Amino acid sequence: MPEHVLFLTGRLAEARLRRVLGEIKVDGLDYDIHQVGVKVAALMTPDIIRRRLAEAPRADRVIVPGRCRGDLDALSAEYGVPFQRGPDDLKDLPEFFGRKAGPPDLSRHDARIFGEIVEAPTLDVAGILARAEAYRSAGADVVDLGCLPDTPFPHLEEAVSALLGEGYEVSIDSGDTDELLRGATAGARYMLSLTEETLSVLDETEAIPILIPSKHGDLDSLLRAMDALDVNGRPYLADPILDPIHFGFTDALLRYAELRRLRPQAEILMGIGNLTELTDADTSGITAVLMGIVSELEIRNVLVVQVSQHCRRAVNETDAARRIMFAAKDAGSLPVGFGHALMSLRDRKPFPNTPEEIVEMAGMITDAGFRIEAAEDGLHVYNRDGHHVVADPFDAFPRLGVEGDGSHAFYLGAELARAEIAWKLGKRYVQDEPLDWGVATDREPVDLSHHRREGETLKAAKETRRKGRGRAP
Repeated sequence: MPEHVLFLTGRLAEARLRRVLGEIKVDGLDYDIHQVGVKVAALMTPDIIRRRLAEAPRADRVIVPGRCRGDLDALSAEYGVPFQRGPDDLKDLPEFFGRKAGPPDLSRHDARIFGEIVEAPTLDVAGILARAEAYRSAGADVVDLGCLPDTPFPHLEEAVSALLGEGYEVSIDSGDTDELLRGATAGARYMLSLTEETLSVLDETEAIPILIPSKHGDLDSLLRAMDALDVNGRPYLADPILDPIHFGFTDALLRYAELRRLRPQAEILMGIGNLTELTDADTSGITAVLMGIVSELEIRNVLVVQVSQHCRRAVNETDAARRIMFAAKDAGSLPVGFGHALMSLRDRKPFPNTPEEIVEMAGMITDAGFRIEAAEDGLHVYNRDGHHVVADPFDAFPRLGVEGDGSHAFYLGAELARAEIAWKLGKRYVQDEPLDWGVATDREPVDLSHHRREGETLKAAKETRRKGRGRAP
């Protein structure tokens, strides 16, 4: 039996919905469309649905517009039919039905993140705990205390003890074996880093060492250190060391691949800071590629640092990337269609409507509320009184007739600035919604509806609503 779906929509979107559904071919799908009487589909609410849908629909599920807010579970219980939100834009319906099981499962991963506090000796214990909490919130599994050459760390033991007391796993990172032993004795589980010449340190601790080559690029020395510990069944992580671009980067990647070929079962660690920190490029893409390599080589441990300000979201990005790569690998798929967390500056489908479709939509508008959209040819601003296409928001201002209305002009200016940014970058713009920067932002997206309700004076709010600055249909 084919699945029967009922689509609820508004007057302005009905024709587009019928066209899109007519163009896509979904096996086993039968559907009806019910126009509930509202002009703009996004303004649909559960109360409106209750008033306009008198009886339980004869459908297997009901799809409401993605921007429809309210308790759909309550509607499902009342009507005895599952209610579900569709995509925000009708153009995304094909993709929506291509993933009938819902959004991808990004709850799983198979890589441990070590978040290094590189300047730990210069922070007091409270500062170390604060940084550790930030790393854990961002996705780090282990807090790595980075020691500094010729810099005393008298409170190392106190710091390790405090971290353990807060439930953290801890590693100690130093080129000084005495500091490594101090940290391990205090309870650190991992030690970065030992070579075949310093393995004797392990006689005094049960901590798990991270092994590195004795000399730069010397994979044989790393293999010998691994063999020495394998004889005794001692666990370890092996790190051939990832070098920066133009200073051995390609050869370093080959070493990781060769190590995996020679030691199929070995636990490997890759430190990615030499790429993210030492390349003037946005880190989300670099991290995605590196975590793809990590996934292919089955590397289960990644060391991440956040020193340069342009790397301030490195832990968040690594966490997102490990989940995306795991999900894609598990599905036997390219890492495409598994969320937008790392799509910080571009979107695959930034412009949902063509200029011609916007013109058609603008011709159906009968109220004074301005709609704003971004398309290939620029920024579209339209209402019943006109349709303007501009590349610079300032060019729109004298055409809109809002010179004497400060609150309305401010709103349009803010929205047009947001639309301009999206248009120039190639990001999706949705009126009255914050731009989606993935995991690249330090702050939570602003709830614009909250600001509209409470950030205006009552008079300005009423006047703005009266003039209709509603969402694009």
